[in-house]
Amino acid sequence: MRCVAVIPARGGSKGVPRKNVRPLGGVPLVARSVAAALGASSVDAVFVSTDDAEIASVARAAGAEVIDRPADISGDKASSESALIHALDTLEAEGRPADVLVFLQCTSPFTTSAEIEACVAAIGVDGTVAAFTASSNHGFLWQVAEDGSAAGVNHDHTQPRKRRQELTPQYLETGAVYVMDVPSFRAAGHRFCGRTKLIEVDTPPVEIDSEADFQVIEAILAKREGQSRAAAVPAGLKALVMDFDGVFTDDRVLVDETGREAVFASRSDGMGLGRLRKLTSIRTLILSKEPNPVVSARGRKLGIEVRQGIDDKLPELDRWLAEHELTRADVVYIGNDVNDLECMRAVGFAVAPADARPEAKAAAQLVLASAGGQGALRDLCEALIAASGQA
Repeated sequence: MRCVAVIPARGGSKGVPRKNVRPLGGVPLVARSVAAALGASSVDAVFVSTDDAEIASVARAAGAEVIDRPADISGDKASSESALIHALDTLEAEGRPADVLVFLQCTSPFTTSAEIEACVAAIGVDGTVAAFTASSNHGFLWQVAEDGSAAGVNHDHTQPRKRRQELTPQYLETGAVYVMDVPSFRAAGHRFCGRTKLIEVDTPPVEIDSEADFQVIEAILAKREGQSRAAAVPAGLKALVMDFDGVFTDDRVLVDETGREAVFASRSDGMGLGRLRKLTSIRTLILSKEPNPVVSARGRKLGIEVRQGIDDKLPELDRWLAEHELTRADVVYIGNDVNDLECMRAVGFAVAPADARPEAKAAAQLVLASAGGQGALRDLCEALIAASGQA
């Protein structure tokens, strides 16, 4: 049984512009869904169906394959089912047909790999051909009767009020995970294509459809995940390799009338790198595409080796590692833009500042709370020190 996950993600979004690539807790929405799917062992491949180049780029950086979604099924009135059928047709034409389809929605940011696994496991059991996630609802539901009066839906409002636990159990779709047997789905043309299993989950049934939703969920994530997520940094890393622009700086440059350039840097970052050098044996390197002397000047000031004017960074990183008898797995790399992606994907641990490009955030295992040139390196250094046991 070949199981694939498809994540429809249109470029147009009226309620929240550019919603699917907007960072939530430092990670683009579409990258969150991709990560959940990649973490599910029953899923053989993950695809993002999109009509948008930026979404496609972020999806690839997060580890998904991309299916180009035609314009005629990318509008406001296009159904998710139309995108799913198109994705299945595309895969079949490529000789990669699917038996089980996992349908994920970017607007549900709390999706977990375990929830996906539970839904997939239900397919085929006792004739089940569809499964979805839902959370229990213990509320008293009402509707407006024909005469305009209020009437109970899941309770008899004309009788003494029952306790909530005495109500017949009811469930609300989370909107996060739907799994279907592909032949049954094709035959029916919709997600509830036969005998359906409800998978009860504890995940909040929230979907992002407005700016207010974003703000509320950001607050939940800040509490749940922790803004810095410093605990995510593994122990045993032996080298810190840093891009310069957008990491040491805020990615801006001051240019005077003679063309001379200057940048803003953070003294707090300098303090953090000094503490890292004093308290650990972690080697440091600035690896930059920028040839400006300001890069080497900053390196000298902080006592950090610099290799700059490098267009193809990964081969140069490999040369530096060989000189110091290190491996890629020993490295934590912090970068902020697309020219850092190759290194970020190759090393043991990848990090991005809070204001990095969406593609860099999608490739990172850790997105810091602070922006480049505004404390990102200090945050990372303190996390590395803590991971080394020297805090």
